[in-house]
Amino acid sequence: MRRVRLGLPKGSLQDATLRMMRRAGWSISVSDRSYFPAVNDDDLEIVLLRAQEIPRYVADGVLDAGITGYDNVLENEADVHEICELIYSKATSRPYRWVLAVPKGSGITCAKDLEGKRIATELVGVTRRYLEKNGVQAEVEFSWGATEVKVPSLVDAIVEGTETGTTLRAHGLEIIDELLASTTRFIANHESWNDEWKRERLANMATLLKGAMAAEGKVGLKMNAPSEKLAEISALLPAMKSPTVTPLSDGQWVAVEVVADESRVRDIIPKLLAAGATAIIEYPLNKVIP
Repeated sequence: MRRVRLGLPKGSLQDATLRMMRRAGWSISVSDRSYFPAVNDDDLEIVLLRAQEIPRYVADGVLDAGITGYDNVLENEADVHEICELIYSKATSRPYRWVLAVPKGSGITCAKDLEGKRIATELVGVTRRYLEKNGVQAEVEFSWGATEVKVPSLVDAIVEGTETGTTLRAHGLEIIDELLASTTRFIANHESWNDEWKRERLANMATLLKGAMAAEGKVGLKMNAPSEKLAEISALLPAMKSPTVTPLSDGQWVAVEVVADESRVRDIIPKLLAAGATAIIEYPLNKVIP
């Protein structure tokens, strides 16, 4: 039986990824010690791996496809096919930024000031290429974690990943440059992508994953409205496109349906009621596919 072997990130991105997969239609059951979770799709085999390892296994053909950060693709210099970008991360929807940070008051203000210095990072390859691009010779060492606590006692600077910069500021560090803004990518092995059967399944998966992401923070609204009030009620609706309007059998009322930002619904519903809308229903969305 043919299957697509898909690598998903284990660790900080795992929960967010599994939630997105569930909303896209794949229910994945993970046990504490298993790296091969069950999934409700006979055409799919899931492997949980560190996100940093996924690009290499995809490039080598051990995996047909995988979800990982763009930073990991660059760090591994992995030759893979990018199916699509998926804008999500472990805490926010903002890109994960890899920044150059130094202690406040260190006198280091740019890459040139790192000549002969020592830098700690988990992103060694990208950092070395950054320094080379800037004509700087410095020692770059791999950090196994807690990188922000190593300056200034152990190293002069760090290249660290952050979404908000809060942890860096809490340790008295300031950002002096950004090396990379990374988002999550859905990638495939070139040979697998050229396989028609696998490409169709991966392309369909990409459509559903993007639909699940587009539905994030959105809800559906249904209501009935008097025909003579339709223009006033429609003006209150922040629709992706014009609302769907269906005449009701009595000819004097219409059914209105729309997709809206969940954060705005609490303000909109009282206004809709005041404008004459009735039987308002709010419902969750798993996917929004244009």
